[in-house]
Amino acid sequence: MSHAHPRISKAVIPAAGLGTRFLPATKATPKEMLPVVDKPAIQYVVEEAVSAGLDDVLMVTGRNKRPLEDHFDRNYELESALEKKGDSERLAKVRESSDLAMIHYVRQGDPKGLGHAVLCAAPHVGEEPFAVLLGDDLIDPRDPLLQRMIEVQGQYGGSVVALMEVAPEQIHLYGCAAVEATGDSDVVQVTGLVEKPEPADAPSNYAIIGRYVLDPHIFEILRKTEPGRGGEIQLTDALQRLAQEETVGGPVHGVVFKGRRYDTGDRGDYLRAIVRLACERDDLGPDFRTWLQRYVAEEM
Repeated sequence: MSHAHPRISKAVIPAAGLGTRFLPATKATPKEMLPVVDKPAIQYVVEEAVSAGLDDVLMVTGRNKRPLEDHFDRNYELESALEKKGDSERLAKVRESSDLAMIHYVRQGDPKGLGHAVLCAAPHVGEEPFAVLLGDDLIDPRDPLLQRMIEVQGQYGGSVVALMEVAPEQIHLYGCAAVEATGDSDVVQVTGLVEKPEPADAPSNYAIIGRYVLDPHIFEILRKTEPGRGGEIQLTDALQRLAQEETVGGPVHGVVFKGRRYDTGDRGDYLRAIVRLACERDDLGPDFRTWLQRYVAEEM
């Protein structure tokens, strides 16, 4: 059954983490600014939001995150130097990030977890549904996950999470959803959620990946959510409340994603993401694939 819901126009990108898994590279450089081929990871995420029609982006940052703001701002000295050289191609690339969207920033302050980071967005978001995009998950633009999630939220109301089937031994790395089927093959209703369960305790092998479309009632619940796993305020715990109490904020549904996802959350997956994306680039792929095949054949 279709419902009338406000147009979603705002995206929230939590970017206050310390990036400890990438030390020492992230000692002075935000993990979100680590390059994935030739663009920082955070730019891929903003581009995804914009492609889904979300032109109002709030980044929830912390200390030492000033390079994020600089990246999405104009750099007149660099632009002037490129203009004088007649380097229009690089000039366009430099300007691209500052022209993507209207980007705002708020400091999280205390690192109290993802739920707290989302709560910091409440004054900016107001009473509208909104999207949350985590920077560790890069979604291939050929697989428009966020657009589909927005469609599902418009159809069912409430909140929508992105789900992906993972191997049982991997489920402890993710939030996990108990689900029931719906009339749509790629949509399930979420009946329960648990943060990083042991495999024996997991209700399914559906893992939450880093995309959410949330009803604004989530803020009310987050204000009352006590610290959970790791001593942090968990977004999963608040969504569990929404899933159990549909009268407040509507139901929770999941879109089951089977497309291309590049996980940059740890060093190994970050390197694999770079290789995969480089191989698929028209400008880099042919030569890089040839070198890679030769390297594997000769050195491995």
